[in-house]
Amino acid sequence: MNGWFGRVLDIDLSSACIKTLPLDEQIAHLFIGGRGLGARLLWDAVKPGVEPLAPENVLIFATGPVTASGYQTSNRFTVTTKSPLTGTIMDANSGGFWGMQLKKAGYDALIVRGRAAQPTYIEITLAGISLRDASHLWGQRVLATSAALGQNDNRRNVLCIGPAGENLSRIAAIMNDGRRSLARGGPGAVMGSKNLKAIVVEGKDRPGIQDQERFKFLLYESRKMLRASPLTSQALPEFGTAVMMNIVNRIGALPTRNFTQSQFEDAEAISGETLTDKYLVKNASCWACPIGCTRISKTDKIESEGPEFETTWAFGAQCGVNDLAAIIEANHLCNELGLDTISAGSTIACAMELTERGLLASDVRFGRADLFAPTLEAMAARRGIGNELAEGSARLAKKYGAPELSMSVKGLEMPAYDPRGMQGQGLLYATSNRGACHMRGNMLGLEVLGLPKLIDRFQVQGKASFVNLHQNSSAAIDSLIVCKFTNLAVADEYLARVLTAVTGVPYSTGELIRTGERIWNLERLYNLREGFTRADDTLPPRLLNEPVASGPSQGWVSKLDPMLKEYYRTRGWDEQGVPRRKKLDELSLSNLVNSEQ
Repeated sequence: MNGWFGRVLDIDLSSACIKTLPLDEQIAHLFIGGRGLGARLLWDAVKPGVEPLAPENVLIFATGPVTASGYQTSNRFTVTTKSPLTGTIMDANSGGFWGMQLKKAGYDALIVRGRAAQPTYIEITLAGISLRDASHLWGQRVLATSAALGQNDNRRNVLCIGPAGENLSRIAAIMNDGRRSLARGGPGAVMGSKNLKAIVVEGKDRPGIQDQERFKFLLYESRKMLRASPLTSQALPEFGTAVMMNIVNRIGALPTRNFTQSQFEDAEAISGETLTDKYLVKNASCWACPIGCTRISKTDKIESEGPEFETTWAFGAQCGVNDLAAIIEANHLCNELGLDTISAGSTIACAMELTERGLLASDVRFGRADLFAPTLEAMAARRGIGNELAEGSARLAKKYGAPELSMSVKGLEMPAYDPRGMQGQGLLYATSNRGACHMRGNMLGLEVLGLPKLIDRFQVQGKASFVNLHQNSSAAIDSLIVCKFTNLAVADEYLARVLTAVTGVPYSTGELIRTGERIWNLERLYNLREGFTRADDTLPPRLLNEPVASGPSQGWVSKLDPMLKEYYRTRGWDEQGVPRRKKLDELSLSNLVNSEQ
């Protein structure tokens, strides 16, 4: 099995049982790796109705056949679990070095089950696999934990949780390599519920590549494409992902003050350009990445990695804050505590509006950057009002009688694009299997940047087909697994050739996209099995009913209903959003549904 090692490491923390299972070859071909493999393994491992923080839930860390191959951005890995924030299937992927090390340790996936009797960490080294006492690390922050366990990007890499995960915050992240996160949907809380503080990995092996000469040629060609693209060779290296701040603000699609506005008057002050001018120390890269979008920033108080665009927005425009130094420090604190920056910033913004409306008694108000640090500390410790914010915005807003003020879909806080100014993006948020997400097929390229062509961002008819294609492509890329920034310069067709060269399995472009569609439908089946329905494919009432008051998107709301009907039809689903038998047959998924009947 070139590309795959054909081995899955299975660890039960309750019984301390460690075993290696064979990876089913047919499953590998149908679901590739990363997100797809994680979803398929989760389907069997977690039965319907399991409480996400119970020992019966699992954490699945999965690499892909391209991981550690040396292909550009082939450093990534995925964690898949049932989310304690949303109750949906949840996966998150991360760059850095840890995923490369897990693959080099000889495993396509690691399944962690059960709950340890005491704080524990897993050590996977050349000498063997062991469960070790982590009592001395419990309560430690991420950088201290990583240092104590010997973090070394080239030889030994540490994945861990901070206090937020230990205290079961539903928006807790898993951190790796000190500053990289698997953040969305609260996987850190699942790890905390298992009394699992960290996983240390060392590896030295690489899986075989079927066609070395072909692979070398594709590597060479891809490098040229990445150099030729202004996005991957100039914009991202020079300004990082925050380069999007001014662009999105200019078109009136930058959510501001909990989506009450769609433009921020101080966007320039928190832009990628300002970050570069005032706070940038240097760029950094993940393993095998020639793009180098990572920012190392410095304020009077800290030097740290980031922030990314979404984080800058979540603590900036979304909270009405123009203090970029405070945003950098909030990002650093989230990483240290192990919190998802998007959900943390948006939950604080929700609390700010609740307070402004007199529904919540707190000092947290729009523009109060000085309260970021104490609020985040309280969220991670589940102390005072922080205990309520640690539940995420949906549970917070519901508790105070205003569920409509949570800017979330299926309970997951929305990213930095206002659907009223990007109609296709709204459909994408509403139908995302893990809740509102910009990484499930971003419409930014088509509706804003003109990649590969520009379409009318306010148009409704025809958007469903574009969203379907991007969602399927996204699922495939997340399963190879490479960074989505690679896809800004390298087309799906080329990635199919890379996958074929690595594995020897003939993937055409169509088959790659069909595999992504299979993964998307499997995730849908999982959510249906958990009780989600068409009613969950929606947006917050504000975006459906309150027109944008001013700016380039003035007068617009999200026209979701007609797009959703078209979306179900083009997916081959019925009017309730359930995949039809014919579609499941086409995707080789019928056997899973039959097994449930």
